[in-house]
Amino acid sequence: MDKITVENVNQPGSTTRVNAEKYLAMRDVMVTVLKDQAAPLDTKAIKEQVKPLLPQDLFPGGATSVWWIKCVQLDLEAKGQLARTKDKPLRFYLTKDHDNG
Repeated sequence: MDKITVENVNQPGSTTRVNAEKYLAMRDVMVTVLKDQAAPLDTKAIKEQVKPLLPQDLFPGGATSVWWIKCVQLDLEAKGQLARTKDKPLRFYLTKDHDNG
């Protein structure tokens, strides 16, 4: 199983290695969902929109999708490709740098 190194915006300098296939699948679906939004989305809305687009062989019935959404969210934030609003509930949006990742 191939691994990919991810970062965590909440723990600068800390990295973790995760399943590359699942990470890339979730990242691609999240970017697809977020790039079409006029306004930032909260985690619940991201989950609702991402889940039906995920490959069933990797995420049967959406299994583990919440963990992977968080993993990708924290990594893309650390890389400056995703940002969060300052109000609650937190909402997320792609930055202009998301194409450079």
